[in-house]
Amino acid sequence: MFRPLVVRPLLALCMVSGSPLVLAAEGGVGRPITGQQVFSNAGIVPPEPGWVMSLTSIWYDGELKGNAQVPITGAISTGLDMKVSYTMANFTHVWDTGKGPWNYASAIGVPVQYTDITANVTGPRGRTLGTSDTGTQFADMLVTPIAAGYHFDELNHISFSLPIYVPTGAYNIDRLANPGQNNYTFMPTVAFTHLDGKGGEFTLSSGLEFYTENDATDYRNGNIFTLDALWTHGFGNGWNAGMVAGYIQQLTDDSGSGATSGFRGRSVGAGPTVGWTGKFADAQANIGARWVPEFDTKNRPEGDGFSVNMTLAFF
Repeated sequence: MFRPLVVRPLLALCMVSGSPLVLAAEGGVGRPITGQQVFSNAGIVPPEPGWVMSLTSIWYDGELKGNAQVPITGAISTGLDMKVSYTMANFTHVWDTGKGPWNYASAIGVPVQYTDITANVTGPRGRTLGTSDTGTQFADMLVTPIAAGYHFDELNHISFSLPIYVPTGAYNIDRLANPGQNNYTFMPTVAFTHLDGKGGEFTLSSGLEFYTENDATDYRNGNIFTLDALWTHGFGNGWNAGMVAGYIQQLTDDSGSGATSGFRGRSVGAGPTVGWTGKFADAQANIGARWVPEFDTKNRPEGDGFSVNMTLAFF
């Protein structure tokens, strides 16, 4: 009924643990990175059963400006500069559900993160964590038990998914550079994709993030809302280019030890994206890159996010 579609795995990339950051929430950002939650064909769960494998790498360089304070591992920092390289291998299985408008998939992602952070941190009773820290370790695993996709027609599609970050990443309360966040994060997500039939698309992706308590610090991040948009124009021979934009807003206050001011954060960013779709050996291939500079930030670092992605679909 529908032609085979190249899709990237169902994940909501974030920073410092899933998206490697953590501020405004504990560490400063929570999991999302501005403009990195949306991906090509995010609203499509393929109608053909098979496997989709993806490798995504994100580089983020940001700084918390002004005199804003953020919580880190149970302490308070009055300044923050961070550089993060976050790479995730993601495996998605599309289930054989036969012909019809609904299709289903499940996914698992395994990330590795390099973190370089500089902060002025003094904890309770004068406990000093130091001014800088670096490390390369496994971050929290991302599991998507179920993603459901509905095809309105060949050009319009919608998907519903529940990605969950599991606290499997390295975490040490006495370190600044923690790729793990030591909490579960539930992220119900909905995405809509409109294909223009000429190699371009318009995709919207929106999600909520609900955090459990970090039992090492008795701290719980507030709920976070994300909205991302991707528009591309096809130029032939599989090439496309366009724009990507992202909006992140913390909806509720942080709670627990050290959460005296709520630490609600916000960020907005937009930038260019380029991609190619075609055949690679026996697989459908998709390669993309984007740059998303941030602006209008509050209680979060402000910087630049770069990412590259390669997806191979076997149907």
